[in-house]
Amino acid sequence: MINKSASANWKGGLKDGTGTISTESGVLDEVNYGFKKRFEGEPGSNPEELVAAAHASCFSMALSMILGEAGFTADDISTKAVVSMEKQDDGFAITKSHLTVTAKVPEASAEDFAKAAETAKANCPISKLLDTEITMDATLA
Repeated sequence: MINKSASANWKGGLKDGTGTISTESGVLDEVNYGFKKRFEGEPGSNPEELVAAAHASCFSMALSMILGEAGFTADDISTKAVVSMEKQDDGFAITKSHLTVTAKVPEASAEDFAKAAETAKANCPISKLLDTEITMDATLA
């Protein structure tokens, strides 16, 4: 079993409070987050962008693995994830994650690439974690 950790600290009320996020690796070390960063577009981090980063990076690695199993090595895989959060009756919920991927994979056909991308979308660990709709645009460059 692999265990990875991150921590968060929050001080104050929802709208006037502030928090920090840190990761085990130290890549994030007391990075500030807050209500305005999450809901009002103020620059800074927020939970949804961290989920998007996790999904994009996990998908890219899974796609690389699946392509490798099919005998291909990607020169480049660029993935962007857009996580959508919407107000619902009982609060807010992440309702969608959309992946946009462009890859350069020598010798792979469009069909090979599309099959690998769909498999990665369905099976990367973060896709499995998310209880939401996952859509994708995949382009072989």
